[in-house]
Amino acid sequence: MNENQDINKDINKKLERLITYEEAGVSINKAEELVRRLKKKLPDIGDFSGLFPLEIKRYKSPLLVASTDGVGTKLLIAQEMKQHKTIGIDLVAMVVNDLCCCGAKPLFFLDYFATGKLKLTEAEDILIGIIEGCRRAGCLLLGGETAEMPGMYPKGKYELAGFGVGIVDEYKIINGSSIKPGDIFIGLCSDGLHSNGYSLARRVLLDKAKMSFKLIPPELNESLGEALLKPTRIYSPLIQEIVEKIPIKGIAHITGGGIPGNLSRILPKNVDAHIRGDDIVAWKTSGIFQLIRETGPVSLEEMFNTFNMGFGMVIAIEPEKRKHIEKILRQKNQDFHIIGKAFPGKGIVKIDFNGHGE
Repeated sequence: MNENQDINKDINKKLERLITYEEAGVSINKAEELVRRLKKKLPDIGDFSGLFPLEIKRYKSPLLVASTDGVGTKLLIAQEMKQHKTIGIDLVAMVVNDLCCCGAKPLFFLDYFATGKLKLTEAEDILIGIIEGCRRAGCLLLGGETAEMPGMYPKGKYELAGFGVGIVDEYKIINGSSIKPGDIFIGLCSDGLHSNGYSLARRVLLDKAKMSFKLIPPELNESLGEALLKPTRIYSPLIQEIVEKIPIKGIAHITGGGIPGNLSRILPKNVDAHIRGDDIVAWKTSGIFQLIRETGPVSLEEMFNTFNMGFGMVIAIEPEKRKHIEKILRQKNQDFHIIGKAFPGKGIVKIDFNGHGE
């Protein structure tokens, strides 16, 4: 064997020991295939950054509004059920519903999807849900990041986060500062839990009661799995139409912390909100809350401090505008209730049960 043959043999042995990115757990080919699939729906996806044409001529003093959020442990339900087609809608909803609380119009959205091992069908389902959420919200999916990180996440788990930007004229900002005693609070009905309180819901229904996702409890007209995965309602187009026609004093997105924790964020320091707790329980806008409360059992105080209790948005208006806003809500097939009224106070939310709520 000559010297050149020895050198070639040594090189071949070294090549046999080389480790590839694929062997380390990251598949560039899968990531590229995912982009190719998405390009069929979003031709501009795949660039290093996203461009958005900002048309500001219709605004006198435009302000950009930004928000970021996730879906919380609702992800675990989607992962356990292996149903990933709606969780992207939840992600968009959590962001755009926050944006519209100040009167802003959502402009564009970006997502972050991270997993230990990329599964093409799963990732595609998730991202198609995000695309659908943006369609419902009337905003553009401008881009995002898909990260495959072996060792970072347990098998079959992934994380989602989203970021959105909207625009509002400075003089049209809605912040609750004009709310005064006598004003009323209108609750826009939710589609169940939305994306908050899932740690408590899972603890009660799945861990303690050992309920099956296929179970159809008497409180529900659907399976438990369907109720738990029902996507968060996107209110932003409706809110946009309302604020263009009616002077709105305040808007609260009811997420973690429930009505007390979120409505209090828009109350002036000298105004309290008295909420009709007994009526909210009696209305039973969604049976999932009754199921959690009775199965726990969970106190009403804990329920109101954790869940939206059937109302995903609360709008504050002066009573003279009530008929006008109710007409719009009915035209848009948005269920609603008058859930409370503003009184002199210290900026807190009081859930009234008239002594017999429990």
